[in-house]
Amino acid sequence: MTPLAAAANENLAEISNYLIYSSMAVYTLAFFAHIAEWVFGSRSKVGRTAAALTAARAGAAGKPAAGTPAVQVRTQGGGTAVLDKPEVVSRSAAGSRDVPDGPGAAGGTEKGDLYGRIAVSLTALGFLIEAGGVVARALSVERAPWGNMYEFSITFSTMAVGVYLALLAVGKNVRWLGLILVTTVLLDLGIATKWLYTDSDQLVPALDSYWLWIHVSTAIFCGATFYLGAAGTALYLFRDSYEAKLAGGGKPGTLASSVLERLPSAASLDKFSYRINAAVFPLWTFTIIAGAIWAGDAWGRYWDWDPKEVWSFVTWVAYACYLHARATAGWKGRKAAYLALFAFACWIWNYYGVNILLNGKHSYGGV
Repeated sequence: MTPLAAAANENLAEISNYLIYSSMAVYTLAFFAHIAEWVFGSRSKVGRTAAALTAARAGAAGKPAAGTPAVQVRTQGGGTAVLDKPEVVSRSAAGSRDVPDGPGAAGGTEKGDLYGRIAVSLTALGFLIEAGGVVARALSVERAPWGNMYEFSITFSTMAVGVYLALLAVGKNVRWLGLILVTTVLLDLGIATKWLYTDSDQLVPALDSYWLWIHVSTAIFCGATFYLGAAGTALYLFRDSYEAKLAGGGKPGTLASSVLERLPSAASLDKFSYRINAAVFPLWTFTIIAGAIWAGDAWGRYWDWDPKEVWSFVTWVAYACYLHARATAGWKGRKAAYLALFAFACWIWNYYGVNILLNGKHSYGGV
């Protein structure tokens, strides 16, 4: 163990607080910009899913849909149908629907896209300011800035936004996540500043280790990425229900149609969530192993059935079951989605519930 550092630098701690509150203000502006993107985005370019499924039903009945170009798709009955040519066509998780991805929140219009680009720019600015707050917090005590739940929370939301922006930077079409992301980031920061705030201070001896940098930072990154996968999964459930209702000849409400038509298809959302969860699962495995090694150094035992250890393992098992079911049992669609959301709920409980409601060796500084 390294000796405890000197007392916290109160000036840097105060600067950190100002930066976190400033980031919340910028994220709020980004929230309204995302709302404007959805509101001012064109509604004339949505409705392609309904057109595709209407044409598919007509084709299954042996009747081409009137007034549609000669673009064919396969139907569940083995026939063909015609529909307006979409930009992207994806097979649904159930394998029974071929539907296009939505045009996005902006609806493909110049005005909506302008608000969307403003929203992303504000989100990036909020990320930089919040990251500055996390760094200032670290400098104020000269240690890793995740020694308590407040620090973990501000780092978690920073990491979630960072992963989202990284996906955008490499060309992934994830702008549809923006509104949900900034909303939940504001909720996370609100809880952190209102109920979880802890004065900048030094660590208890058990935490004063280089493993704090390795184990906890990996856990934060995994949780932030799991969050994006869970958001995609939740949207998948809404979009899949919408597609199923249209396929059955139903007529969803105007608001639901306006929003859900702009999202990627259910198949695309299902694929996005699966890839996110599969990519980060090995890192979660490493997180648990690293925690066990750290426990051996700090407490003399690699595993002590501490609540945090138990629920970290439960989360691992839940995600392992989800990935195993996808890979071997062929689970796709709603069954897999429910299991993925259960796994993320285990992660959330492991963070909030275990830390606040249960006592264990991982309880430090009140929260």
